[in-house]
Amino acid sequence: MRYLTMTALLTLGVAAPPTTGIAQQDTRPGLAVLPFENGGSYGKNREDYEALRKGIAGLMISELHQQNIRVVDRAETNRVLDEQALASSGRVDASTAARVGQLVGARYMITGTFIDLYGDFRLDARIIDVETGEILKTVRSNPDLKDIKELDRIINSVATRILAESPLPALPSSGASSGAGAAPVGEAEHVPTEALILYSRALLYEDDGKVGKAIEYYQKALDQFPSFPEAQEGLKKARNSQTG
Repeated sequence: MRYLTMTALLTLGVAAPPTTGIAQQDTRPGLAVLPFENGGSYGKNREDYEALRKGIAGLMISELHQQNIRVVDRAETNRVLDEQALASSGRVDASTAARVGQLVGARYMITGTFIDLYGDFRLDARIIDVETGEILKTVRSNPDLKDIKELDRIINSVATRILAESPLPALPSSGASSGAGAAPVGEAEHVPTEALILYSRALLYEDDGKVGKAIEYYQKALDQFPSFPEAQEGLKKARNSQTG
């Protein structure tokens, strides 16, 4: 797990977490992740790529959350995107992302682009300062990871670089509550790309209000990879929403 040093926090002007034993309100700057843009991809059908916009963001949120970054819930970000009529636009510039960040209470936004050229995959992400609209950093997936069959590891490599190169303070290990004990980035079990695409389709159907189809595709993802935690959680939430 990677953490910013006290010196780095002070240099960036970010307040370090209190070190007293008294419970303190979590005042860390929040982070939100927007659906990734398809930068021009060839090799799969259009719906797969539309689904991956959401699936990549969903996995990125999960990676960052496990490292104790304060991440805005995906459903809350989607709600604001819907209200602002941005959900289906496919492209959000830095100033628009900053506006969305303000509405969801985030201090930083992650946006990004993916390109799949017949299985040769690349992923870029941008870290945006919500207060200024400035792009603070652009990070790219590990150039040694290009095969779409390693898509989960490609996403993981970007999450690792976001943690290493961004001004996002994490909780110290002694104060971690949610996500405590999570494996460091890079140590998770490999998720087959087929399962990841099925999970992405489940998110797409869920966001379209097609809960029955979402349940079907969460289950298909789990049939491919039974220990897929994001699909397990998605299936649970979808079933609860259907019965509730």
